[in-house]
Amino acid sequence: MRIRPEKVAHLMRREVAEILQQRLRDPRISAMVSVTDVEVTHDLSFAKVYVSIMGSPEERASTLEALAHAAGFVRHELGPRLGLREVPEVRFIHDESLDRGARVEELLKRLHDDLPVEDEELE
Repeated sequence: MRIRPEKVAHLMRREVAEILQQRLRDPRISAMVSVTDVEVTHDLSFAKVYVSIMGSPEERASTLEALAHAAGFVRHELGPRLGLREVPEVRFIHDESLDRGARVEELLKRLHDDLPVEDEELE
């Protein structure tokens, strides 16, 4: 029986979120971290975990660095939870889609309120 990468990704998303909230005790990791998506390769050897991080750019950088440092711990914690012989290698990536969405929403609000929108804001 072959395990589907989509099923593993869905399960990993839930479990990684729980591990980050309950098990990881690193002061560099902001409390406002959420797992937005997980992509797993077809051979289940590698997983990209997309995270949204609220805070200043410095806090985001610090949190991403701490998550990269904790990737081995997260992988170790995933082992018994996933029930796989080989647990995918985990890499954390900052998901900028929420930031872009908030930016677009702000621009639309400015247009709706007839406020000027600068050319630099459109880039």
